[in-house]
Amino acid sequence: MDVIQIGADPISSTELVNKLVQYRLLPKLLQEMLIDRLIADIECDREAAYADYCSQKQLLTEEQQRAWCQQQQLSPEQMRAEAVRDYRLQRFKEDKWGDQLQTYFLQRKAQLDRVIYSLIRTKDASLAQELYFRLRDDGAAFADLARQYSAGQEAQTGGLVGPVALSVPHPTLGRLLQISHPHQLWAPTPIGEWFVIVRFEKLVPAQLDEAMRQRLLDEQFQAFLKQQMQANPVKLLPTTVPAEASFETAAHSSASSTLSNG
Repeated sequence: MDVIQIGADPISSTELVNKLVQYRLLPKLLQEMLIDRLIADIECDREAAYADYCSQKQLLTEEQQRAWCQQQQLSPEQMRAEAVRDYRLQRFKEDKWGDQLQTYFLQRKAQLDRVIYSLIRTKDASLAQELYFRLRDDGAAFADLARQYSAGQEAQTGGLVGPVALSVPHPTLGRLLQISHPHQLWAPTPIGEWFVIVRFEKLVPAQLDEAMRQRLLDEQFQAFLKQQMQANPVKLLPTTVPAEASFETAAHSSASSTLSNG
C-alpha cells in the first residue's frame, strides 16, 4: 500500500481517500481530472506557453522563476507543466466560446454596465426631507451634506459611490438608478431602516475589451463545468478491492461518463 508523508505524519492511500471524503475535496479532484481530459488533445507550443506563463506572472529572470517555484512548492518541471495546462485551458475556452462571445456580451451587458451615483442615508425622516429640499431648491453641495449628515461609509467620499454594477446596490436603489438620467435627484426613499437620497451621476458602459473577454470566457467555462459536475457526481464504489483502487475506478468512470455526455 502506498504511503505519503505530510510533515511528520505518514498517511496511507486509504487514509488519504478518507480524508478527501471527509473534507469534501473529491469534487474538486474530479473537476481537475475533467479539465485534464477536456484539454488533453489541444496542441501546445510548450516553450511559448512557458514564456506566456512567466510574462503574466512577471517572472522575467531565472532567479525570479526559481523563487516562484520555491514559494509555490513546485519543481521546475511542475511549473512548466502548469504553464502548458493553463495555455491549453485558455485555448479550450477560446475554441468553445470565443466565436459566441459578442452575442453573450450583448445578452449580459445590462448587468455588466456600471454606474456612479451620490448617496446620503439617514434614519431621520425629517432630516432626509430637509436635506433633499436643500439640494433641490437651495443648490447645496451634495458632497458637503453627505460628509456632514450621511450615516454610511459614503460620507468619507462625499457621498460618491462607484463605479459599481447595478446588481451591487440594494434592489430598490438599483431600480431607481436603472431608470435615471444623468444628475437626476431622487426624493428620500425608504429602504429598510434608512431614508436614502440618491443622485445619479454617470453611466459607465461595459466594453468588450480583453479583460471583459476573459471574464466572460471564465463565466461560460464555470457554468459548463458546474453542469458537468452536477450531472456526474463523485461516487465511491463499494467493492472488495483496496479503497484507493475503488476511488480511482469511480473517479475515472465518472470523468469518462461526463465527457461522453458533454
